[in-house]
Amino acid sequence: MDKVIKSANEASEKIIEWSESQKIETCFDRAQKLKPCPIGVTGACCKICHIGPCRFVGQNAEEEARGVCGATLPTVASRNFLRMAVAGTAAHSDHARDMAFTLLAVANGETSDFKITDVKKLYKIAGILEIEFEGRTVNDVARDVAMKLIEDFGRQKGVLNYIKRAPQKTQERWKKWGITPRGIDREIAEAMHRTNMGVDHEPDNLLLSALKVSLADGWGGCMISTDITDILFGTPRPVKAEASFGIFKEDEVNLVVHGHEPTLAEIIVDVVNEPEMIEYAKSKGAKGINLGGMCCTANEVLMRHGIPTTGGFTNQELAVLTGLVDAITVDVQCIMPALAELSKKFHTKVITTSHKAKMPGATHIEYDEHKARDIARQIVRLAIDNFTNRKKEGSHITEKFPLIAGFSHEYIEYMQGGRWRASFRPLNDAIIAGRIRGVVGLAGCDNPRVPSQGLHRFLAVELIKNDVLIVSTGCGSAACGTAGYLTPEMALENAGPGLREVCEAIGIPPILHLGACVDNSRILTIASAMAEEGGLSDEIGGMPAVGIAPEWMSEKAIAIGCYFAASGVPVIFGGESPVAASEEVTRIMTEVWPERFRGALHFEQDPEKILELTLKYIDMAREALKLKKYEPGKFGAERVLMDMAARREIERSAKPHIGIY
Repeated sequence: MDKVIKSANEASEKIIEWSESQKIETCFDRAQKLKPCPIGVTGACCKICHIGPCRFVGQNAEEEARGVCGATLPTVASRNFLRMAVAGTAAHSDHARDMAFTLLAVANGETSDFKITDVKKLYKIAGILEIEFEGRTVNDVARDVAMKLIEDFGRQKGVLNYIKRAPQKTQERWKKWGITPRGIDREIAEAMHRTNMGVDHEPDNLLLSALKVSLADGWGGCMISTDITDILFGTPRPVKAEASFGIFKEDEVNLVVHGHEPTLAEIIVDVVNEPEMIEYAKSKGAKGINLGGMCCTANEVLMRHGIPTTGGFTNQELAVLTGLVDAITVDVQCIMPALAELSKKFHTKVITTSHKAKMPGATHIEYDEHKARDIARQIVRLAIDNFTNRKKEGSHITEKFPLIAGFSHEYIEYMQGGRWRASFRPLNDAIIAGRIRGVVGLAGCDNPRVPSQGLHRFLAVELIKNDVLIVSTGCGSAACGTAGYLTPEMALENAGPGLREVCEAIGIPPILHLGACVDNSRILTIASAMAEEGGLSDEIGGMPAVGIAPEWMSEKAIAIGCYFAASGVPVIFGGESPVAASEEVTRIMTEVWPERFRGALHFEQDPEKILELTLKYIDMAREALKLKKYEPGKFGAERVLMDMAARREIERSAKPHIGIY
């Protein structure tokens, strides 16, 4: 029998093989044993009331099947899909709410452990929110910004504050179809009401609600979280780091931060470098304290501090299996409950930190932003104390890869023109000339039901070969980072001639790591800036851009896909469609949404077909915009792509303009 490859990450595969030899079960084993329900996986099961659950099966289920209440298959499939979008929006937005209240606590002087790190970003957001900032104290401005953003959660009428950041044409489409979100919590509550038994039965109306609640996520929760995190901890700039299991050190205390909320992790970054903590570690026989990240918390501290990452979702159990992790802190989202049970086979301490997310068998140390440093010290001391319990058992991996991360909206703008001439004109010009064929957002989770991380890697390489610039977030970035793909050298070795020329001129990798999954909002603001810059589409829809989540698994991914589709971006998800049972629901997503919003949502299992559809969308957009037909190595001669030295020369002779960025 041929060996089943469970992960495309070679280091992960070695650990999986070791775990199998030790008869230790992981998510990869469970994925093989526990197959998806063939009815539920396609959206053909309704279980929202106690009349059911009702299963919609048979050759003519679309036309003939009815639930006990009379609900049709399209109603059930669209209703199930809406509930996924609601849950994803709730997850991101609850994270954002916590960030907003942390900002408010800082502004009110209620915590001394955090401060306003990026005042320029604070003033930029204040300007967007029409809050006066000149001549006022930083904390007064921060208080008004926090309160204005907190209003977005409970607003009952009107629209979200950040809707104004979208191109006018995009906003007009939302208004026409009634999907402009009001308050974040209101859209979540209304969508849940719609899906209650006996309320909304119209598939198209239910899917419009999925777009509306998801827009509250993208242009609300995610964007709010990204902006506040930048204000508090600094807007990312390129930073060097390392990825994979080789970041663990056998002679140091290894502490991993895992989850999605950055506040505690930021303080832990400071605490592990305190001389007293380092001396305490040495007193226990360790040479020091080594901090690593997992999942999106990893991305947060990676982007700002260069803290190394062990990877994404499917690597969390494997990190414990190295036998080198002394403690792992977890907060919310994408945490496998299997961690606590697995840790008993080793010495690792699993520490839950959120009152929202506890786990049987774990140690609970509840986080409070008002006592953040004290709590961080308690966690670090626990990890140090546990170092003496470390055993030799485990699969020790030494391989690691260099990477460059930290490409925020602001830095991408800066790198194209410097401090005084920052803009998206060079990127637009490179697309117009055909050096860059288009842009792809490669995001989403990694999934143990496929060779994990393999689809990300395949698409990353093939897309940049075709001169497609990639912006990545979340576990998509982790998959690329643990493969060694997030370096400028990647462009020289693999990118097409046009993209390679652009990367060489600016000095960037062909895959730009934008941050955590909430930071998909950076892609929205980048696309809006490109539309405003001119030369391409005057709205997000119509640009040669596509979003791909090749290994998605989370409801958050559905919300992200929907807010990109509603914003005008064609989106392709890998794997089986959760609405595959209904041809009508599929038709609405792939045919009706493009007519209304210029975006679409596809589900495709074949990676070759994902690539083909992506390039087709990009080339169709280029043709519709009447851009030069893409031909590898043949670029328009009407525009010159300047390197950084040329742009610096312009800077020296330019007069400063007034503004924040």
